[in-house]
Amino acid sequence: MSVFKKYGGRMIVAIVTIILLITIGITAKDREKISIIENKVGKIITPVQGFFYKIGETVTDRFSSLGDYINTKEKNDQLKKKIKVLEEKNRDMEDVIARKEFLENEIKLKEQSDYSMIEARIISRDPENWFNKFIINKGSNDGIKKDAAVIQAIETQDGIVKEGLAGIVIEVGDNWSKVLPITDSGSSVSYKVIRTQDFGVVNGTVDNMMQGFLFDIEADVRKGDKVISSGMGEVFVPGIFIGEITEVKVKEEELKKEIQVKPAVNFKKINDLFVINKQDSK
Repeated sequence: MSVFKKYGGRMIVAIVTIILLITIGITAKDREKISIIENKVGKIITPVQGFFYKIGETVTDRFSSLGDYINTKEKNDQLKKKIKVLEEKNRDMEDVIARKEFLENEIKLKEQSDYSMIEARIISRDPENWFNKFIINKGSNDGIKKDAAVIQAIETQDGIVKEGLAGIVIEVGDNWSKVLPITDSGSSVSYKVIRTQDFGVVNGTVDNMMQGFLFDIEADVRKGDKVISSGMGEVFVPGIFIGEITEVKVKEEELKKEIQVKPAVNFKKINDLFVINKQDSK
């Protein structure tokens, strides 16, 4: 079917309408009155003009609204991306602020320590017992060896930053190592009381404390004394801060004096660590 056959009637009406409009426009110029025919044609055409005018306005408004919607959506997407970036930066800043004290101690320790230290981070630990063995993200590829001491920068009550003993490396992979913390019941560390220079051995306990004994039952140790690794047994390097004595008990029937030690390292919040090699010494 040709276009003329399909829309012929409408085309004729449109052509006639256009001709009449042109005629009205020409003849109406400079006239005070219009003819009866012109008036009737105007009455017929005016509603039609109004109809198409409204359609035109509606279509224009719709396209304008669609354009505004697209622009708004693009701006909204961009803002969402910016918010995500800012939220991530904010989390990083909060983490840095929360770890401010630790990071400052870490820097001080690196500046003043005589040990060559490898920075490491805990990547795996028992969620049910944070005092058990854990895995760090450095291994033999990073120079870590078995029996290397694992430490953390800690600040004493005197405001001095020292190496705090956290544990010892018991297994080494290419890019990981397993660490036995000193609070583990399988751990054993020979120590020295700083104030009296008395020696003994301290072990981890099932309740994540540290208990030990003194070789000399007459040793004048007391609550508050600080203990460090003695280096005896050549397992741990000497001079690493272990903790503070919180209790002293004399067991005369066993001819020994027992102590309880609070670790210098807070194992509930431990995360970043240093590993030193046992052959390094001051």
